[in-house]
Amino acid sequence: MKKVLVANRGEIAVRVMQSAHKLGLSTVAVFSEADRDAPHVLLADEAFNIGGPESSSSYLDMDKIIGVAKTSGADAIHPGYGFLSENAEFAKRVTDQGLTFVGPSPHAIRVMGSKLEAKATVAAYDIPMVPGTDEAITDVNKALDIAASIGYPILIKASAGGGGKGMRIVEEESALQAQMERAISEAKAAFGDGAVFIEKYVASPRHIEVQVLADTQGNVVHLFERECSIQRRHQKVVEEAPSSVLSPELREKMGQAAIHVAKSCNYVGAGTVEFLLDENHNFYFLEMNTRLQVEHPVTELVTGKDLVRLQLEIAMGKPIPFTQEDLQLKGHAVELRVYAEDPLNDFLPSTGTLERYELPEGPGIRIDNGFTQGMKVPIYYDPMLSKLITYGQDRREAISLMYEAIMAYKIEGVSTTLPFGAFVMQHDAFISGDFDTHFVKKYYRPENLETEARAKAELAAIMALYEYVNNRNKIRLPNP
Repeated sequence: MKKVLVANRGEIAVRVMQSAHKLGLSTVAVFSEADRDAPHVLLADEAFNIGGPESSSSYLDMDKIIGVAKTSGADAIHPGYGFLSENAEFAKRVTDQGLTFVGPSPHAIRVMGSKLEAKATVAAYDIPMVPGTDEAITDVNKALDIAASIGYPILIKASAGGGGKGMRIVEEESALQAQMERAISEAKAAFGDGAVFIEKYVASPRHIEVQVLADTQGNVVHLFERECSIQRRHQKVVEEAPSSVLSPELREKMGQAAIHVAKSCNYVGAGTVEFLLDENHNFYFLEMNTRLQVEHPVTELVTGKDLVRLQLEIAMGKPIPFTQEDLQLKGHAVELRVYAEDPLNDFLPSTGTLERYELPEGPGIRIDNGFTQGMKVPIYYDPMLSKLITYGQDRREAISLMYEAIMAYKIEGVSTTLPFGAFVMQHDAFISGDFDTHFVKKYYRPENLETEARAKAELAAIMALYEYVNNRNKIRLPNP
């Protein structure tokens, strides 16, 4: 491998190129009209315009991306995350062209891309699973029978996707038919597949995921867990490593389960196995993400391993350069996804021009960034601007540093999730570690941020008035 095309945009494209350059690899960027001046375009050794601003005509166009790879002489394609990263057809077309796909095989992507097939695949390893259906259903009467047998509340989930799409919580029988119809319709619209399944709804879960690595020699290791329970609309906003509630014994048990999941589909590369953890610390297999995760930096900081570099080396055929026994957790890391979203308006996307965009700096602060001051935030893609990650010797230090970094972050022109991040870092439930995936529902109200903003504005006004009066009353001596 000498030249890698990064089939993505924003901060993850920048991140991949940084590790590729450290390995001495040349990089190729692809970009849409909306991203002509984006940082990943400027960082790459070569850059190619592949279409209009819509994803369908640029970052999701397989023919254009593979065509650029062939034209530029790239011998590998790294998909990043999102877009085509978990598309088995894309992975197959890349390899059929004699190129290296930096990720797992098309088979592994396909198997783990279907929640039902994934559950069937890992069943032989006796991994705990939430009670529910083992096949897709569309029959409401059958759904009623299943729900009655496992008990309400239940969760209807799209088999082909994630991100909260095609997902419905049903508290009682009378609501099942309507919610099932909505879930099927949403799944069809989002994934082109209306298959859904039903499982018992775990009332107070924590979302714990385990990072795994597997090479072509059959070695598989886990790099411990990430806590991902602070979510809005079933999508993560704050992540940390390690989790504050796992004992060493439970950590190892979940890690071994994740390794078994990877082995069940002959996985190669970096992947993440997701689990639900209930209030009694029982864990259940949820799904496997066959790609690099947005929140991978927290794992890098607490293990000292460059996951992107390891992805590339594994794709070159190299073995994992360490064993499970070599890995140790050190310190604590917290990540906030800085989205261009309005936390005062149900986290709806906020578009506009970044009139001011100043990033915090200092020891223990890392920012994976995809924007610069003056850029427009396009409406066509995920609204994440950057990821703010802090590292400390312990959890308290990492949280404290995160709050300070949020306060030092200066963004004008769009609304962001920074105020929400500050709210989380100061909340007793988060600080204590006593929280679950319902944190936003339980504790967050937009008026919380409005009240805090008014209080800060009033304090600033009082301080300014004090300084003015104090200066005016001082005796001013004439210059000699």
